Amino acid sequence: MEIPALLTAFVFGFGASRTGLAPLVGYLTAGYVLSLLGFESSQLLDGVADLGILLLLFAIGLKLRPRTFTHAYVWGTAAVFAVVGTLLPLAAVLSIRATGSNIASLDLRSALIIGLALSFSSTVFAVKALEQTNETESVGGRIAIGILILQDLLAVILLAMFSDTRPSWFALLVIPGFFVARPIFEWVLDRTGHGELLVLLGFTLAVGVGAASFELVGLKADLGALTAGLALASHPRAVEMSERLLGIKDLLLVGFFLSVGLTGVPTPEALVVALIVVLLLPTRSFALLWLLTRYRLRGRTALHTSLTLSAYSEFGLVVTVSAVASGALAESWVQTMGVAVAASFIAASAANKLRYRLYDQWYPRLKPLERHPITAEDAVLDFEWARIVVFGMGRVGTGAYDELVKHRRGRVLGVDREAELVSKHDAAGRVVIRGDAVDRGFWERARLHPEIELVVAAMNSHEANLECVRRIREFLPTASIAAVAVFRDQVADLHEAGVDVARNLYEEAGQALADDAVTLLMSDDSPGP
Repeated sequence: MEIPALLTAFVFGFGASRTGLAPLVGYLTAGYVLSLLGFESSQLLDGVADLGILLLLFAIGLKLRPRTFTHAYVWGTAAVFAVVGTLLPLAAVLSIRATGSNIASLDLRSALIIGLALSFSSTVFAVKALEQTNETESVGGRIAIGILILQDLLAVILLAMFSDTRPSWFALLVIPGFFVARPIFEWVLDRTGHGELLVLLGFTLAVGVGAASFELVGLKADLGALTAGLALASHPRAVEMSERLLGIKDLLLVGFFLSVGLTGVPTPEALVVALIVVLLLPTRSFALLWLLTRYRLRGRTALHTSLTLSAYSEFGLVVTVSAVASGALAESWVQTMGVAVAASFIAASAANKLRYRLYDQWYPRLKPLERHPITAEDAVLDFEWARIVVFGMGRVGTGAYDELVKHRRGRVLGVDREAELVSKHDAAGRVVIRGDAVDRGFWERARLHPEIELVVAAMNSHEANLECVRRIREFLPTASIAAVAVFRDQVADLHEAGVDVARNLYEEAGQALADDAVTLLMSDDSPGP
């Protein structure tokens, strides 16, 4: 079963990508095609899907900062939208019930369960959408992740209501225990290196420590993986671990999308109900957009965040399955919810593909929704005084920054996406702001002088540097560009992308070391006094 399923997933995923849709749309379609052909999900495929979700949530935890939840536009939006997002489908379901439909002939309690299940937004879809648009570290990306985590916590509570088991008293010690043990995790991480051990450590912490310990005390394994990542989020190597796990996570998530399609072929009546639920998506997204602008976010940020959160959640499907198992819902709702989730993924994927075009078209209507002053984290950044910008303030970027300051007398601006690193540079007297070079929203917020002389791309990711070059060419077409690489072919990539000066760090470090060594030898060979 697994080999034909994977081959079918590749064929449909490849087809979706060639037509401009996200590959996950193809994976979902492959699941329904296999279901029509009589295939059923296997224990191995379900296990792969579960591992993919665990790694996804662990990676979210690694990138999360607890202060994200302190902002009203995160917890306030999540709270209000939980109500609005529940009432919309609840009203739709009760309206269908009034027609005498068998699938919708359920009591108010059951209808409320369906409404709550449809109030969640898909974590899987949102994270994939943010990764594809390079906006994970943007203001909207951080808000979306914060809202998703609060929704996931609510989903965990709902699942506990339908579970036959109750958390043990030891559950009160598990979450604090992660943060007590954090020094041990960090000590191991510091000594793991950069190879396969780093990947294995991440997998072990997510599945073997986080998920397993939470299951042991009767808590949701997903929340355990998230907590394990959150415990290490402040470590300097958290981002590196997340990036190393990316490929494995994406591969395992193929199993999740297949398993959604393999839930079964719905009846015509279930299809009609699912279609009505999917037609609520625009109203749902607009409600979220309106809420976000009430918290003084820009129209662009609100629009992109609402599109990121537009798909119904896979956790809603999990809640439905648990409710069916407990007898609170009819079994036909599993197929109905499966179709609704799958269709919402397709619709949301198409909308996210058009997000920049939609913003340009809707700008006149979005602008009146904004409330001023815009919140500081999303406000326009005025740096017209800068003439040189350095993206990536690690060791290389810092060295470049300090050297350039000597020549340009302080008209140099540093940019880095890590808040802790920005704070350290501020304390050292450097002018460094938090921003992500690959985030289009940052470029739209930053008021940079159009005649900036030089931009340096010194990030530790070749893909990020290439994307940064594309942004520079779009927003600062006259600026000269310098960038770093670690391999010879990457230097060629940078030149092809339009970089004026590209340096291979390893080769030039070796050359400098050799020059110093030769100088030392010549000094030793020189005649004595």
